[in-house]
Amino acid sequence: MTQTTDQLAARPPGRPRSERAAKAIVDATLDLLAEEGGVAGVSIEAVAARAGVGKTTIYRRWPNKEALIIDALAALKEPFPEPRGESVRDDLTAIARAFVANKSDKKRLDCYWSVLGSSERYPELIARFTREVIEPRREVIREVLRRGVASGQLRSDLDVELTQWVLTGAMANRARAFGAGPVPEDFAERVIDTLLAGLTPR
Repeated sequence: MTQTTDQLAARPPGRPRSERAAKAIVDATLDLLAEEGGVAGVSIEAVAARAGVGKTTIYRRWPNKEALIIDALAALKEPFPEPRGESVRDDLTAIARAFVANKSDKKRLDCYWSVLGSSERYPELIARFTREVIEPRREVIREVLRRGVASGQLRSDLDVELTQWVLTGAMANRARAFGAGPVPEDFAERVIDTLLAGLTPR
């Protein structure tokens, strides 16, 4: 049925109610993760109370708190830029910059580490988070490295998996290094250039 102009005009401005509710639920989940020390501090009841919604509103979108936590953590991550496939250095630098941006916010770090700290109690949640959120991002990096090998920009004997871990490990550890100060603006470029110095054909 076609909506009339009057019906459309009657809608309140801004996000539709369902989108506003979903955002409030996700924000409440992240607040609880950061403030209550991990997965155990999150419950559907607590999220509903903080978000100002009913529990049924949450269950319409998420079957349980584990699914809600995974989606909330995924919402914190900026998507990696689409690799252009022309320059390995440019593609890896763009990804590294996005990685730094994701790790530079204290709330994001608090949420991530509070969940990772719950890994022994919630192994299935961590496994699903890794599979659905982290692994696709790792695969973007692997694909850039594979294309670099195929195009001759990188060494033919490159260990793609190890290189992916070296890159992500450097970025993650620098972001959370205590007492090291803020991440320098050129840190992503310096990491990539240092890495490529050992990866390009001799």
